[in-house]
Amino acid sequence: MKSLIYAVSLASALAASSAAVGATQAPSAHPVPAVQDTETPAQRDARMGWWRQARFGMFIHWGLYAEPAGVWNGKPVDGIGEWIMYNARIPVSDYKKLASRFNPTKFDAHAWVALAKAAGMKYIVITAKHHDGFAMFDSKANPFNIVDATPFKRDPLKALAKEAQKQGIKLGFYYSQDQDWTAPGGATMTYDKLHNGRWDKAQQGDFAEYLHTKAIPQLKELLSNYQPSPAIIWFDTPTADMTPQLASEIVALLNQHPNLIWNNRLGGGYNGDTETPEQNVPAQGYPGRDWETCMTINDTWGYKSNDTNFKSTQELLRTLVDVASKGGNLLLNVGPDAQGVIPAPEAERLQAIGKWLDVNGESIYGTGPTPFPGNHGTFSATEKTVGDNKPKWIPAWDWRATTKPGKIYIHLLTWPGETFHLAHVTAQVKQAYFLADPKHAPLKFTQKGSALDLQLRGKPLDPNDTVVVLKTE
Repeated sequence: MKSLIYAVSLASALAASSAAVGATQAPSAHPVPAVQDTETPAQRDARMGWWRQARFGMFIHWGLYAEPAGVWNGKPVDGIGEWIMYNARIPVSDYKKLASRFNPTKFDAHAWVALAKAAGMKYIVITAKHHDGFAMFDSKANPFNIVDATPFKRDPLKALAKEAQKQGIKLGFYYSQDQDWTAPGGATMTYDKLHNGRWDKAQQGDFAEYLHTKAIPQLKELLSNYQPSPAIIWFDTPTADMTPQLASEIVALLNQHPNLIWNNRLGGGYNGDTETPEQNVPAQGYPGRDWETCMTINDTWGYKSNDTNFKSTQELLRTLVDVASKGGNLLLNVGPDAQGVIPAPEAERLQAIGKWLDVNGESIYGTGPTPFPGNHGTFSATEKTVGDNKPKWIPAWDWRATTKPGKIYIHLLTWPGETFHLAHVTAQVKQAYFLADPKHAPLKFTQKGSALDLQLRGKPLDPNDTVVVLKTE
């Protein structure tokens, strides 16, 4: 993922890519039309169907950067864990030496997938190669990988693919297609004026050659060597090096897998399937567009030993509800350590969210956005430092709403007392009850026109979010 000094640059690159498609480059003008350019709305609905139902997934940032864990030459390095090579300006030869001691013997694919399932997550996206260029899979295209370069000598992605299929979880792969700090010609964030791009002569080379000899061959391996084949390819940090023509070569490969879902970070003017806000929830989501907020549980994506600033279960759960109320998915990150263990505070929070979903999942999975105008939270002008140190507007946690045909789910995040008033209820309400009440005992309500007043009994059933179901005509 990205850090603060790249936030504006990446946002600009993504905006420019989208603008190019909308303003100067119609989909038919792509050098190679993508599936999104040619499919019908019905075909798109079928392809995206499982993803829209899922609403909640696990992001896993795991790689060689877990070995230094945020420390280089005995000193903590500022920034997020997976960017340590860049932020410490580590020479390529020195960074590659880390592989000789990377031996995650405690990695347990069954436990990881079981944790995702217990959390109520429906899919997993794991870093197959991050910007450091280290492949977490058996790659014949380049020897800098977990099988050839480490004492571990195993392919964790194969184990995860097997377990995900066994436990009914979709699996996707993150792949850094542009940036590669250890391969000659791999891109760096050249927008970064502070560090002026590359810092090691070993990084010099031709980007197109890197793409043809490493990135595209490795993408072929990821799409072909795992059964079932990945459901998602998650690209990251497009740069100016990814021209429309070069991007079209990747798209030609993606088109060979017609059910594949891929995001808006390829570059070259291709919009992909999903918008990908990072570390924040847009005030109104992306109406008419599939989107997915990715977010950390603490302040880093890759493991960093001194980052203990974990968000509370309540904040994470309410973020999930907030995202669902705007029609999006939440891709929540864990960062396993160099032994292959997901930190206990992260696992504990996921398990707690899963317990809430066991009772209230009906109000999240497969739901549509709020039907109430302005029900997106009111935002204060208070800024809070989170994630990659970007300021974030803090929503007022009062209530949210999600929908299904014939049902409106009211998420009471702050208990309103004995009565809850709703305006703009355009449907006729037939019944109201607490979702967590196994007997679905009816709640009293009065409806006059589009105004509805609910009579609430006692105390909240859950202090984080008590869900009221309104059954409508």
